[in-house]
Amino acid sequence: MTKKLNVGGQAVIEGVMMRGPGKIAVAVRQPNGQILVDLRPAGTIADKYPILKKPLLRGVVSLFESLAYGMKALSFSAQVSGDEDESLDAKDMALTMVVSVALAIGLFIVLPTWTMKFLHSSTSNSVILNLAEGCLRMAIFLAYLAAISTMPDIQRVFQYHGAEHKTIYTYENNLPLEVANVRGFSTLHPRCGTNFLMIVMIISIFIFAFLGWPGIIARIVSRVLLMPVIAGVSYEIIRYAGKHIDQPWVRKAIWPGLCLQRLTTREPDDSQIEVAIASLKAVLPPEEIQETQLEEKTC
Repeated sequence: MTKKLNVGGQAVIEGVMMRGPGKIAVAVRQPNGQILVDLRPAGTIADKYPILKKPLLRGVVSLFESLAYGMKALSFSAQVSGDEDESLDAKDMALTMVVSVALAIGLFIVLPTWTMKFLHSSTSNSVILNLAEGCLRMAIFLAYLAAISTMPDIQRVFQYHGAEHKTIYTYENNLPLEVANVRGFSTLHPRCGTNFLMIVMIISIFIFAFLGWPGIIARIVSRVLLMPVIAGVSYEIIRYAGKHIDQPWVRKAIWPGLCLQRLTTREPDDSQIEVAIASLKAVLPPEEIQETQLEEKTC
């Protein structure tokens, strides 16, 4: 049995992106019902600068590379699925990422810390103020996810998110990549980006709690500058959890993130599972494809 690769993915518009070692595939269901797969090499800057593969640093690199690949995949899927007539060029994608990051900073950093001025009149304890800010940030985050999860278009993306998880589970459990096998697995996966975001939120609460309570500009700047550090730590936790998911205490530790995935995943239909399977197969090496086909014939 060939050793299973570490494969990750992302839901896109009417499709799924899968990333394996050296390759990235985006499979999208076209308006005519056919599945179009775009397969491209997926390098990492860490190959050029090995120091970036060190713990903590590799998490920051992975985050920014995932954002970049994700934006490209979304642009491709929007064009193929018929939602856009033209794909975004590099300048448009860069602008979109900048605007998205600015909005995230405004919503999840500026708003919570600014709101604490109303609590500051009741207490000057910096730990209490920082903990309250962190709890408010978490509440805003959960409310945001709950709100967008009611949108029909987002619900379809969340179905593809579920299909991605189920398909990866099937692969990790050495089962043939068939719809019938995929259907039986959970939509909740320990290495999901939703888990990562939950861990980021929790860790930030504890780290920020001990930063004191300077002026609002200093608070905002310190939180923004520390986010890469928090992302690096969170990545290592997700990485460890993925490798030790059989340990009971690990399953308990990631339970909040799995609960959160109930907002960001939905049960997919068979046609959506087919798209996820096509995307995953595209990033597997030829010998694994042949092995999968042999298993399908013998099962």
